[in-house]
Amino acid sequence: MPWSWRYEDVDGKSVDLPTETFSSQADAESWIGQEWRQLQSNGVSTVILVEDDRVDYQMSLQSAE
Repeated sequence: MPWSWRYEDVDGKSVDLPTETFSSQADAESWIGQEWRQLQSNGVSTVILVEDDRVDYQMSLQSAE
């Protein structure tokens, strides 16, 4: 079952960026840990982890204020 990330901007609209596919949740989470700053600089505010078509969780890339 492939894992991937979906990206949203601060308004909850989809951000169209190339999609990476991962063979495990751990691989997907490791990748986001390395790439989140680049995604943020491309307008991504929230990332959503998806397994096939099932949403596992979402996470904000914004700093807590």
